[in-house]
Amino acid sequence: MTLGPVGQQILTKLGTAFAPLALEVSDESSLHHGHAGADPWGESHFRVRIVAEAFRAKSRVERHRMVNAVLAEELRNRVHALAIEATAPK
Repeated sequence: MTLGPVGQQILTKLGTAFAPLALEVSDESSLHHGHAGADPWGESHFRVRIVAEAFRAKSRVERHRMVNAVLAEELRNRVHALAIEATAPK
């Protein structure tokens, strides 16, 4: 699946902020069509899988807060839901 402008912005911001070893951003908006908070134009629900050294020794809550802080503008404006899988390298 090709990401739209919001998905690309999420990918760029996370890549810049965390220099991840692995990063995957998926637009899951089509799975939520018609639900409350779903934008009829899409790009409202995303899943992020990220592996970065910055997450080492951080709790799950701390890792999520770090990602949410980087994406604060998107979460405030267009993104209704963000599923986060953030881990440190093994």
